[in-house]
Amino acid sequence: MNDFQSTAPVKAHRGVMLLVFGILGILCCVIFGILAWGRLASVGAKAMAEGRMDPSGEGLTKAGKILGIIGCAFAILSILWVIFFGGLAALGALRGQ
Repeated sequence: MNDFQSTAPVKAHRGVMLLVFGILGILCCVIFGILAWGRLASVGAKAMAEGRMDPSGEGLTKAGKILGIIGCAFAILSILWVIFFGGLAALGALRGQ
């Protein structure tokens, strides 16, 4: 038996919440993707590594973070798409005058 077992309670993991945020980040709102990718996943992973959070949610936390990254990438590509085709439309309108 380990003599150095901690008596402090371990926090519950937020893996399910991060997974839902990652999915919402892809489907509807980039803010959820930023939250899943950014601070929440990083803090959760660090706390799990240090033993302050339940490590059973590590896979869900990683999946939520990856989905958050994908959601942010989709948002950036969408913005670039709008800028590119908006610029083409503006050039077409200028040439038509």
